[in-house]
Amino acid sequence: MNTQTYKFLILNRDNDILRNSFNELSMKIFGLSFENWYRKGYWKDSYIPYVLTDNGKVVSNISVNVIDCMLENENRRFIQLGTVMTEKSYRRKGLCSFIMNCILDEWIPKCDGIYLYANDGVINFYPKFGFERHNEFQYGMDINQGTACAKKLDTDNLSHIKKLCSCIKNTNQFSKIILIDYESILMFYCTQFMKDCIYFVDGYDAVVIADFNKDTMLCYEVFGGYGYELRDIVTAVARQDTRHVLLGFTPKKKEGMKINALHQEDTNFFWHHSKKFIFENKNMMFPLLSHA
Repeated sequence: MNTQTYKFLILNRDNDILRNSFNELSMKIFGLSFENWYRKGYWKDSYIPYVLTDNGKVVSNISVNVIDCMLENENRRFIQLGTVMTEKSYRRKGLCSFIMNCILDEWIPKCDGIYLYANDGVINFYPKFGFERHNEFQYGMDINQGTACAKKLDTDNLSHIKKLCSCIKNTNQFSKIILIDYESILMFYCTQFMKDCIYFVDGYDAVVIADFNKDTMLCYEVFGGYGYELRDIVTAVARQDTRHVLLGFTPKKKEGMKINALHQEDTNFFWHHSKKFIFENKNMMFPLLSHA
């Protein structure tokens, strides 16, 4: 490639040298390390980095995230691309383009759709490979007043982790997209950025992952709570000054819900044209915590 020789491979997460090099590059580009996720045993086979190395050093990467789910009573497999990065001194040499073309050649025949989330600075890059921008849609509801009767879970506490994992296996019964084997990517969030956002609602036997901004609660996920209403569960987590709830997933029941195009800062949703856009005229979104 431009007279330079690289080695193209799928990263073996158990190879300490390559994994450390991968983490070093990720820290440079995103300020993000996957090491804690790996050490805790949550990095599973569904997260697959495709890398180019130069003398054993990872210099470019695109990761494949296998998203298995149940949608409209059918098993679907989607591929989300993420962790797109290249060492600064290796840019503009076609490394990411090479990896992207290899991934598309391999995965288009084996999935129901390929998508990614891109920041504003690279929105002109992905259409070159057949990706098209689309809107996702987010639902929300108004509540009179939260009761704040849920208790926080501590992901450093083994018994709390067991409770969380047990509820995750019950899936989100309120979501139109039922993610299968969701634990891996979910625990990436729960053991790092969202450690303070996990609540157990004893009266409903449910775990809720939520964050708050003034009078608005963002409910990312609800696990468990069988036989109960979504509104009752989120109200139990919401604070007393909470008046609005946004959902991080598409609900099955949409009565009484408000809907708007999803707007996330510096985030653009792209779908590959090789497959029919799965959300066409359906006003849906992939769960926020499935983003990788």
